[in-house]
Amino acid sequence: MAKEISENIEEYLETLYKFGTKDSYLSTTTLSKELGIAPGSVTQMLKKLEDIGYIDYIPYKGASLTEKGSKIAQKITRKHRILERFLKDVLKIKDENLHVQACEMEHSLSDEAERAICHMLEHPDTCPDDHLIPACDFDFANCDDCINDHSDIEDIAVRDFNLLSISQLSPNDEGEVLFIRGGDASLSDAMSIGISIGSKIRVSNSESSNYKIYIEGSLIEISRDLANNIFIKTY
Repeated sequence: MAKEISENIEEYLETLYKFGTKDSYLSTTTLSKELGIAPGSVTQMLKKLEDIGYIDYIPYKGASLTEKGSKIAQKITRKHRILERFLKDVLKIKDENLHVQACEMEHSLSDEAERAICHMLEHPDTCPDDHLIPACDFDFANCDDCINDHSDIEDIAVRDFNLLSISQLSPNDEGEVLFIRGGDASLSDAMSIGISIGSKIRVSNSESSNYKIYIEGSLIEISRDLANNIFIKTY
């Protein structure tokens, strides 16, 4: 089966996901530098990506991902970062080689292989550089549900929307908890502070180590580790 999205497009979307934010535009100059591509060529590609609905592009300001583009970007970013974790933790590849080798592998890694690696690594939340590994798009409430489902990969339902971890949110962002990464321990940690699937939360403030959120109207503080593993659909 032919690949639906070219590696070139995936690289653009992945770079926008890595260096941009949901509230700002990434400049053409920055994209050109990060991708090693001439500014004129970058501008042409951005116009193409806007035409197919992956980005919003404003000349002289830059580009930001649409919901459609962000879904693809999250998926390829997840594959890259989980591959880095696999290469380091299992294959013991040197740190300086992780990024390049993951780049070479991410575009051809199947969803089935990615899922198997995630299970083997026990659903890691960060890559070796401590960047967040996005949630998968399988429609499970937690990782144990995924592990216990033995359906063929093609038969597993996928979400048609993006999830963001609490650690990716900005003050006043709000939404509903739909996925908690990890097994029983993560679920217990979340439930011990009143968070479960379906909980409504609003971010009060976010810092590098702790996050303050309103859960059903009550203000609580959670650790970065827990914030990395609780995913919501924003309103």
